[in-house]
Amino acid sequence: MWTLVVNCGSSSVKFALLRPTSGEVRLSGLAERLGSEAAAVRVDRPGERVTVPLPRGSYPEAFGVLLAELDRLGARRDVGAVGHRVVHGGARFSAPALITPEVLEVIRACVPLAPLHNPANVAGIEAARAAFPDLPHVAVFDTAFHQTMPEVAYRYAVPPAWYHEHGVRRYGFHGISHAFVAGEAARLLGRDLSELHLVTAHLGNGCSVTAIAGGRSVDTSMGLTPLEGLVMGTRSGDVDPGLHDYLAREAGLSLGEITADLNRHSGLLGLSGLTNDMRELEAAAAAGDERARLAVEIFVYRLAKTVAGMAVALGRLDALVFTGGIGENSATVRAATLARLELLGFRPDAAANARAVRGQGGRITLPEGTPALVVNTNEERMIARETQRLVVGDL
Repeated sequence: MWTLVVNCGSSSVKFALLRPTSGEVRLSGLAERLGSEAAAVRVDRPGERVTVPLPRGSYPEAFGVLLAELDRLGARRDVGAVGHRVVHGGARFSAPALITPEVLEVIRACVPLAPLHNPANVAGIEAARAAFPDLPHVAVFDTAFHQTMPEVAYRYAVPPAWYHEHGVRRYGFHGISHAFVAGEAARLLGRDLSELHLVTAHLGNGCSVTAIAGGRSVDTSMGLTPLEGLVMGTRSGDVDPGLHDYLAREAGLSLGEITADLNRHSGLLGLSGLTNDMRELEAAAAAGDERARLAVEIFVYRLAKTVAGMAVALGRLDALVFTGGIGENSATVRAATLARLELLGFRPDAAANARAVRGQGGRITLPEGTPALVVNTNEERMIARETQRLVVGDL
């Protein structure tokens, strides 16, 4: 079944028409900078790439381009179902769900937990349902994979009424990516996923680390919102909760201003004062920029600490998996992280690590040590698989 996958971000729409079983892609694209005059869609057609401007910069306009491309290929009639990435499903969803009015209301109710993401997910669902009103639409939740975490991992040490009445707990994110690369890691290692204890590191503008035992998430670094955990592109990751009260008193900032700064002006961008792009930071650090060097070093230090902590959750570590834009392409970050983790048995293979960029993956440690792998994530294919499994019942 040809499945249309829609992945809406706060200012972007990523889409792909593909077969879940084979991974064959017929059409894909990315609409970026939505809401601005610079909005455009990059479309990857068979054999060519084109860019289509979006004068209004809206989600419906982006979907209009998608529909026009499907019609140009004569592919609209072939779409059997539409799969949607939804960032936050709260505690309600531990698996993908067929989108009904009730399910859509639950997704809307989770907006306070993911204010940057869930509104965009809702907008994408509404636009896609208007375009394909007669097809099944499936929500695949980033949080669902982590619903297998034990209570010891997902509960905060806060008043119980916060948990029972307001859902204050750790949910985790990037579950679609973590689940996909865990399966691919098992394939590369030639072992059954059910017998493996893995740590997967999804490193991009958003970053998270997950402990996976037998294919099930048992702990992860993100929490109630995607702000907890590692240093990220523009997000701070872990900070002292007392920071909010302190800055409110000392700097006169509102709660909203502090939270916005932690989400949009912190992380690699805040530390460096330059950029949230790891490639640019590595180049600046190599040229002698001290703030860029420190930003990369703090990123690596916090990452290595978190990976080591996840090994505690697992009891043993069979492999570490790097994925995401940074994880798949930054040999510098991987090498520095593994150097800090030699106590876990990693013996880096410098040549293999250097080769693992721009779509090349595989093992980057020597045979006598604990395996570390680079695996290219494919959230679109994972969403398509889950959509077909729910709609058709098989793969």
